[in-house]
Amino acid sequence: MKINILSSAKKDLVDGYLFYENRAQSIGNYFLDSLYSDIDSLIITAGIQHIVFNKYFRMLSKRFPFAVFYTIESNIIKVAAILDCRQKPAWVRKRLIKV
Repeated sequence: MKINILSSAKKDLVDGYLFYENRAQSIGNYFLDSLYSDIDSLIITAGIQHIVFNKYFRMLSKRFPFAVFYTIESNIIKVAAILDCRQKPAWVRKRLIKV
């Protein structure tokens, strides 16, 4: 399987990076390293997570309160969003509809 990170998810990574980097120096880099590691693990674990919002699988990050939302199409894992789990579910649903 291949992993394709959509531009919307890349923007989510940048937003998360900036959030944590503004808290303390180098935490943003640790955030990115952790999330990329979680995303890479999808090559092995894709499809075993729960489906939410009708079509997206949701994988929780191991170190940060973020979730990776993805679909699987023709042996390609498409990462659509990487969202903060502290947001209201209605906000998450609305955000995923826009993808």
